[in-house]
Amino acid sequence: MRAPYFIEILSANGDLLQRQQFASLPIRLGRGYDNDLILDDAHAGAEHAVLDAYDDGHLMLRDLGSRNGTVHAGKRHSSVIMSGDTVVRLGQTTLRVRGADHPVAPEVSDTTRYDWEGAKPALAGLGLVAVTALLSNWLGDIQRFDAVRYLLVIAYGLAAGLVWGAVWALANRLFSGGMRFGRHLFILGAGLATMELWTIASRVVAYAWSLEALTRYGSHVLVAIVCTMIFFHLSTIKPQHPRRFATTGLVLFLLGSGFILITNLQAKGSPADELYMSVLLPPAVRQSPDHTVDQFLANAARLKAAVDAERGKALKDGASVTSDDADSDDDDDDDGSE
Repeated sequence: MRAPYFIEILSANGDLLQRQQFASLPIRLGRGYDNDLILDDAHAGAEHAVLDAYDDGHLMLRDLGSRNGTVHAGKRHSSVIMSGDTVVRLGQTTLRVRGADHPVAPEVSDTTRYDWEGAKPALAGLGLVAVTALLSNWLGDIQRFDAVRYLLVIAYGLAAGLVWGAVWALANRLFSGGMRFGRHLFILGAGLATMELWTIASRVVAYAWSLEALTRYGSHVLVAIVCTMIFFHLSTIKPQHPRRFATTGLVLFLLGSGFILITNLQAKGSPADELYMSVLLPPAVRQSPDHTVDQFLANAARLKAAVDAERGKALKDGASVTSDDADSDDDDDDDGSE
């Protein structure tokens, strides 16, 4: 490792927070002001460690008897040989040491679309939010048309969209240095439009071809769309970590989907969102062949048999519980007479 030397302070996830250059060795590290590198860490010792070189040129970080020690690979060490990728923890400060001859990773291709910034994505996103809010309200509206009510729906949708975009833009500013407010608004608008299109298309297809699973488990697709939106928000902030954010989105999807299944199971006794398909559209949309009367009666007979079996089981369990209670009361009476 060749001078000058660079001590790099890392975050908990390995991102570089700070880099400081030193021309020569030894380098003293600690919380005290007489150190070469001052650690602003209450868990670090006043004179925590010293970095020096072996005769063969290898660097060694030696602990100076600190209370919390020098930790490498989860274990405390009195000394650690430092290569360019060796990471140690002093107190709660994570760092590594690299020399001027440390190899640099290949340049990463810049996939950021700088042309899709500013007013264009912002207006596109707000437009999608407004259209989605208007369409959703119109499809579910059973009251007489009222222009003021529709304007209020659009206004509330735009206000909520601006708040959502502002929160992500603030996170972008804190962790990446830029706002990218317009791009976050576009991600929101595109996600909401996709959710609305999925809702409409799934209902039409489910009704037309009797695909009840699309309505019974359609909420899981909505959860997947939301997780995809979060992935693109995070990738906008830190585009260099796509795999990490993809894993985050997958974990969020599994948690959200599992919560929906458990909630439905507790509330309805079934993991489905609804016990039967509640979508009713004009008969002209229907593409599945009609069932015959015999098929209908056969299905009804099977349903009746299942209900009768369930009722019989419930009556049997109830009678068993009543018998056990009666036996318990008899035992109490016997004890009392004695």
